[in-house]
Amino acid sequence: MTPEAIAWLSLGLLLARWLGEQVLEALNRGHARAHVGAVPEAFRDMLSPEAYGRSVEYTLAKSRFSAFEVTRSTLVTVALLFSGILPAFWNAWVSWAGTSVWADAAGLILVGGAVGLTGLPSDAWAQFRLEERFGFNTTTVRTWWLDRLKGAGLAVALGVPVLALLLFLFEVAGPFWWLWAWGALLGVQAILLVLAPVLILPLFNKFQPLPEGALRDRLVRLAERTGFAHRGLEVMDGSRRSRHANAFFTGIGRFRKIVLFDTLLAQLGEDEVEAVLAHEIGHYRLRHVPKLLASSALISLAGFAALAWLAGHAPFFRAFGFEQPLPALAFLLFGFLSDSVTFWLSPLSSALARRFEYQADAYASRAVGSPEGLIGALRKLHTKNLANLVPHPLYSGFHYSHPTLVEREAALKRSPQA
Repeated sequence: MTPEAIAWLSLGLLLARWLGEQVLEALNRGHARAHVGAVPEAFRDMLSPEAYGRSVEYTLAKSRFSAFEVTRSTLVTVALLFSGILPAFWNAWVSWAGTSVWADAAGLILVGGAVGLTGLPSDAWAQFRLEERFGFNTTTVRTWWLDRLKGAGLAVALGVPVLALLLFLFEVAGPFWWLWAWGALLGVQAILLVLAPVLILPLFNKFQPLPEGALRDRLVRLAERTGFAHRGLEVMDGSRRSRHANAFFTGIGRFRKIVLFDTLLAQLGEDEVEAVLAHEIGHYRLRHVPKLLASSALISLAGFAALAWLAGHAPFFRAFGFEQPLPALAFLLFGFLSDSVTFWLSPLSSALARRFEYQADAYASRAVGSPEGLIGALRKLHTKNLANLVPHPLYSGFHYSHPTLVEREAALKRSPQA
């Protein structure tokens, strides 16, 4: 293909993704408005009309913001790719920093940081206006800025060495460099699985052991009878930033630990917390994490293969104003364009994730002997979080990694324990 054809094709992919997102948001808003008049029958015993109206209002506000954010990010991407800004920056950067793998890696991080800066106003508005309006925001301006500074520091400390390694492999590993790079990236991810709970997560949140008492004893017994080995039960100060609630386990081997948000403990009863933890243990016992990691590895392998092909295709670089193909530029351009392709594959990954959620729900029902605890927890969490109870099916197919509350309740009520 000629550079001109590649440029038009790339622009078409970007605009198609933008249009797809806009259509999905519009469908979801229309679906929410169509149900605004009365609480859906399945939820009339758990929600007042006022509370349901509030959840619809939150859904509409988030959808309008998402539509704006997709437009903003698309405009930024189009401007960078087709205005000549990227070639001008890269030429200036190479003139100043040289062409080593370290310089190229730092240049890529700089571009990523600049793109991130364009989104700061939107991030701030979402946190301090949208979330504040609906009573979810608890973070301070100081904490918000510290989070972003820490994130930038981690991006430099981790991103530059990893990118330099990948670029080095491009130079020395021959035509199959992309296989070596893929293997190296998997190795880095495995190391981070071990180090993140110990070194990275504590940079952003405080973790305290779950206090002694009836709840801790109950959760310890659950872990013992389900064979879930862990380092400890910890409470995270999620309320420092938001009133949303969650629970998860993190780490591998002896570094694995169970983490409960303090907001979760404040919102749920003991039987409901036990059911939520049983659901998370279900993901582990059913080996959902390694399965998701394996699918992610296959996707990244396909991505590296595509990157290798683009890196040797000179017209691809000329389409965006670069005179010659360079490894770092292949990474840069691939990063800008890949989402416009993978977006259309998201229903597949969402479907797999939802299947795993059904399986973890069923495991939790068996582990605690009844689905009632998990149903109660899900209802409370959906109510407290103002979740969209009636998403458009097409929208949820693209964006929901969890089944809707109606779907999850129906599946749980069909379980043998019901």
